Amino acid sequence: MKKKEISKIIVSKNGPYLISGKLPLDKQIVVEDKDNYPTRWKQGEKFPLQEKYALCRCGNSKHKPFCDGTHMKVKFPGTEVASNKPYIKQSSKTIGPDIYLTDAELFCSNAGFCHKAGGTWTLTQSDNSKARATAVQQACNCPSGRLTMWNKKTKKPIEPKFKQSISIIEEPTNNISGPIWVKGNIPIESEEKGTKYEIRNRVTLCRCGKSGNKPFCDGTHVEINFNDGDKDLQ
Repeated sequence: MKKKEISKIIVSKNGPYLISGKLPLDKQIVVEDKDNYPTRWKQGEKFPLQEKYALCRCGNSKHKPFCDGTHMKVKFPGTEVASNKPYIKQSSKTIGPDIYLTDAELFCSNAGFCHKAGGTWTLTQSDNSKARATAVQQACNCPSGRLTMWNKKTKKPIEPKFKQSISIIEEPTNNISGPIWVKGNIPIESEEKGTKYEIRNRVTLCRCGKSGNKPFCDGTHVEINFNDGDKDLQ
């Protein structure tokens, strides 16, 4: 019997993300309310299941989200600069009556779920049960895991339950293509550094090629209006 390959992502040196282990790939669409606040996720296209595939990291592929080798033509400078420190050591803390929020700003992907109703930080500190519930929902909707909510009593994180999978984020209201959303504690290895990043339930990887925190997304795709020409944005 053929041994099942362990699911993982390798960040190749100045090249694409090499995905192995038959990880499902789909698109997740940001849905905004009438006031233009992101509030939920909508299922988008599901790609055929593959044992292995390579996702564009330079932002220039003509076959996005997949790599087509363009990174070699443009001599993509994909040097990884992200720290290998654990998330908790890179984060600040906002304390509320029953919950507390940790925030590692370097990982912000500008998804915007944290802004509604005064913001996740303010809501965390509220003694109103509805406000606290909204704060938890907002933190759990943060794709990058920049924001993580914790149960103050148990000191355990309040996390959405994900199966191991990868999503391409699209923001149709702003006509912007977002990062690669990695879910379910998938190992990410650096070919360049020869090290492994901390395994987390949710992180976002840069696919516009311009992040200042490579390989992770830092929201630069919003600043440069990155658009991969996908039909979901039309």
